[in-house]
Amino acid sequence: MRLVIWGTLFGLSLILSTVAIGKELSPREIYEQASPAVVMVMGYADGGRKGSGGTGSVIQSDGLVLTNAHVVIEERTGKPFPRLSVFLKPARVTGESTSDLSRMVRAKVVAYSQPLDLALLKLEGLTGQLPVVEVSESGQARIGDRVVAIGHPEQGGLWTLTTGVVSAEVDNFNGVKGKHVFQTETGLNRGNSGGPLLDGEGQMIGVNTAIARVASDGLPITSISFSLKSNVAAQWLREQGVGAERQVGGKGVSRIDQTELIDQPTPSVQPQAKPAQPHPSDLSLRPTMKPDVAQPAPVRPYNLDQLINDRARAEADLGSMMSEMRGQMKGR
Repeated sequence: MRLVIWGTLFGLSLILSTVAIGKELSPREIYEQASPAVVMVMGYADGGRKGSGGTGSVIQSDGLVLTNAHVVIEERTGKPFPRLSVFLKPARVTGESTSDLSRMVRAKVVAYSQPLDLALLKLEGLTGQLPVVEVSESGQARIGDRVVAIGHPEQGGLWTLTTGVVSAEVDNFNGVKGKHVFQTETGLNRGNSGGPLLDGEGQMIGVNTAIARVASDGLPITSISFSLKSNVAAQWLREQGVGAERQVGGKGVSRIDQTELIDQPTPSVQPQAKPAQPHPSDLSLRPTMKPDVAQPAPVRPYNLDQLINDRARAEADLGSMMSEMRGQMKGR
């Protein structure tokens, strides 16, 4: 009798410990859970001649999006792009940009840190609540843990899922104090910038930020990518007065209500010796950036240059139409 009771209690303890640890999800389950809260971010200057594209994660249901600073900060001016468009995921991704990018909302930068390569966006004109990506404690992640990424890789599909593991950990990445990152062999490319690196429970443990593709001697580098740890991002968000929400029953800490941009000066950038290999390139889609190796460009599901030009032309047409309507109303 005692053996039966002990066996029952042991079985219950295993069940409870499994629940406490959390269920390991399949890549498909992670994608279905997290991808609705992943967005495409596109920034461009007036006229649409220059721009940048990347990925972001909705962290509060009222429209706060976390992404990389280099996705939304214009390299020439060091300031946010005058125009920021964010595209919400459609019910089904088809590979046709006309339908896949039909859910567009305006956004503005409310805070950014170039040393950490983080930016916080506020979506404008929302009529309802958005799904969110849950932010986990990255300190619990270990080398060898399975991870997935969701983003918009160049020459790939929108809302692409890639899988891999945590390969290494690097503190003070590129000499920036407090910029701690995971190295991963999860497939990342330009366009994945700012997107989430997710653990086996579908929670964000990193913000995808950089890749290494060519060594100093010109030899190709594969499967070396970097993601800023989520605890670094969470600390920065707290400094902005923001907390990430839980998908079920969670509440954000506070809402940002700022009218001026905040460029965090910390953490400080430490002097560093010349690296043995080139600085890892960012993951944003920049039409003016030359590829590392010249090769024929295959057809891809979407073309950032065309998207930027189309968006700028549509806005110009809308502006002209509104001006004409106002003129007609004044003439009455």
